[in-house]
Amino acid sequence: MKCIDVNGFFFFLLPFFTLGTLSAQESQSNQNVIVIIADDLGWSDLGIYGSDLHETPNLDRLARENVRFSQFYSASPVCSPTRASIITGKHPARLHMTTHFENSGDYSESSAFVHNRRMVKPTTVGNLPLEEETIAEIFKKAGYFTAHLGKWHLGNFDYYPENHGFDINIGGTAWGAPDTYWYPFGGNNYQKQLRYIPGLELGSHDSSYLTDRLTDRAIEIIDAKKDQRFFIQLSYYNPHTPIEGKPDWVEYFKKKVKPGMKHKNYNYAAMIASLDENVGRIIDKLEIEEIQEETIIVFLSDNGGRIGPYFDWETVANNQPLRSGKGSLYEGGIRVPLIIKWPGRTEGGKVCNIPAMTTDLLPTLVEMNNLKASSDEIDGLNLATLLENPDFEFGREYLFWHYPHYYSTTTPVNAVRNGDWKLLHYFEDDKIELYNLKGDIGETEDLTNIYPEKANDLYGKLLEWRKEVNAQFPAFNPDFHPESWDKND
Repeated sequence: MKCIDVNGFFFFLLPFFTLGTLSAQESQSNQNVIVIIADDLGWSDLGIYGSDLHETPNLDRLARENVRFSQFYSASPVCSPTRASIITGKHPARLHMTTHFENSGDYSESSAFVHNRRMVKPTTVGNLPLEEETIAEIFKKAGYFTAHLGKWHLGNFDYYPENHGFDINIGGTAWGAPDTYWYPFGGNNYQKQLRYIPGLELGSHDSSYLTDRLTDRAIEIIDAKKDQRFFIQLSYYNPHTPIEGKPDWVEYFKKKVKPGMKHKNYNYAAMIASLDENVGRIIDKLEIEEIQEETIIVFLSDNGGRIGPYFDWETVANNQPLRSGKGSLYEGGIRVPLIIKWPGRTEGGKVCNIPAMTTDLLPTLVEMNNLKASSDEIDGLNLATLLENPDFEFGREYLFWHYPHYYSTTTPVNAVRNGDWKLLHYFEDDKIELYNLKGDIGETEDLTNIYPEKANDLYGKLLEWRKEVNAQFPAFNPDFHPESWDKND
């Protein structure tokens, strides 16, 4: 990298450095935070979570040396709502942000398939309201330097990360995916929209693959801010479509595929390998600067892996043993990996089997750094005790989901989990499904008729929660044409 790039980048950051430095006492008690978010990474896509094709040595090591959650959930089966839940601690249903940005707003304006739907979606929020307190704002007020890199997808220009507490934004826009992972990362082939990823201009020695470039920039920030506390949200686009792996990795995994494997998409495997490789680069940088014991690391995905065809591929991801995938409230759409390193507090090799959700990350990270949120409507719970004692029962009884939209994997639906029990309620036909995840992680046997009292109890709790958060609902479509029905969104 050119020295001029480093110096220019440093001087760009310098004003924030002088305005927001923690005191010496605060620096000793607080730690840096790096939240790494993968996009559309399935629960079983990492080696340590059971993949038979993908190789993720860096993430596997991070999990073995720290705490891994086996029953962690995204608050939504699609990206934008989950990302809103991460940085606000609020449920997407409470925010009225229940679908991805491009699909938000009035159905009559955003959907070309109104006549193909039995129901029409509610008018949802696409831009994360500026009055919402974000995790970046909390850390910034405490003197941290805050940076967002990669996917944003929480609103248009007026609602970009800079307006939500991040000192800088590199690569974050309203779009949910790049046109290509190869420099200059732009074009209009993806859904025929002009897309670009700003802030990733090439230097003479810089890499040209998007995931590498985001890491290059993250390393620059760590280098410039290693003597100050920082909060970095590193939101990789991998392995979201377009499925474009590096050629060497593609060839490697193509040769590795064997008959009978659960995972067979070697191009998708290559994208996950690049994701893992770059997480390793971040960890290495922290060790080189000798700040690894001062830095909390959180790794997760925003929703389950995308299933179904993509160009020549029969399917992108395979979430087995979980059912379905992205867009669905079955486990394959919402159960995701979570790995947390809390230096000096977490013990290596711990697995937490207590159900948790992305709404929990804000209160957890705030508590871990002795900070406070001002909102009294945080839906998440503090997981800090679980990081030290993964078997601790902290009193949560229910987890809820609300997705009043169509996707290729679902019709409008909401769900609730209580212990090992999980109930789904579909809006089109008022259908109820009940599963016990302890013996049926794949949700293959509907137990509604066998345990009607349990189904009624959970449905009642779901109704109460929907009212509490003022959830929005789909309406029956007066223009629905049954002969042209298609549930794909």
